[in-house]
Amino acid sequence: MMRSLWTAASGMTAQQFNIDTVSNNLSNVNTTGFKRNRADFEDLLYQTTRTAGTPATERTLVPTPVQVGHGVKVSGSSKLFQQGSLQNTGNISDIAIEGEGFFRAIDYDGSYVYTRDGAFQIDSNGQLVTNNGLRVAPEIIMPPNFIRETVNVTEDGRVMTQIPGQDDPIQVGQLQLYRFVNSPGLNATGQNLFRQTAASGDAIGGTPGLEGMGKTRHKFLEMSNVSVVSEMVNMIVAQRAYEMNSRAIQTSDTMLGIANGLKR
Repeated sequence: MMRSLWTAASGMTAQQFNIDTVSNNLSNVNTTGFKRNRADFEDLLYQTTRTAGTPATERTLVPTPVQVGHGVKVSGSSKLFQQGSLQNTGNISDIAIEGEGFFRAIDYDGSYVYTRDGAFQIDSNGQLVTNNGLRVAPEIIMPPNFIRETVNVTEDGRVMTQIPGQDDPIQVGQLQLYRFVNSPGLNATGQNLFRQTAASGDAIGGTPGLEGMGKTRHKFLEMSNVSVVSEMVNMIVAQRAYEMNSRAIQTSDTMLGIANGLKR
């Protein structure tokens, strides 16, 4: 059986994964804090029929090998954490990160999760939570009688507000940001959340604007970093690669048909 059948089939499988990745990026083009994925590939084993450096004569060596590859496979799917554009929303509970870092929240099982999505809400207890009701950590709790319109978040993460009878604002909490040695090693779990893994390393906490951390931007949201034009180009390239691999299978089938019809 011709190797090209299986080689081209591996190419079609790889491009299916590529299209799946591009489709996910495009579907999240308006998802707050979303980071685009990139599909990475690597070639498979090579069959070597002649090794480079093999003696050809008493004085010469074979300059190049004779090798044939066996296709391609997916080697990884990387998150690209480039900064997304910031959009002014005017909402007092929206906070964006300009620069490096993640917000931390407490999941329902008590474990920590991380997000770039700063579309927070203030619940009935006055606590700052994510859209899914997860508490932001460290916890930020507003006083019962706070004046909603006076809420302000500084670039270094201090959450300020005013209460009736006082002219000066009071600090009700301090936001912290967290970064990782290898952010692409985080495990994306959906709902704009990430979990720490052995590959990402431990979370490194810090004050916004200090020690390499990004700044917090109040009443802004970070939008997706997906470029629609780039993803459309990637989709066209993947489609053409899929077509060429399918054509290689058709050509191999035609050649096998010719060989099969030699004897009549």
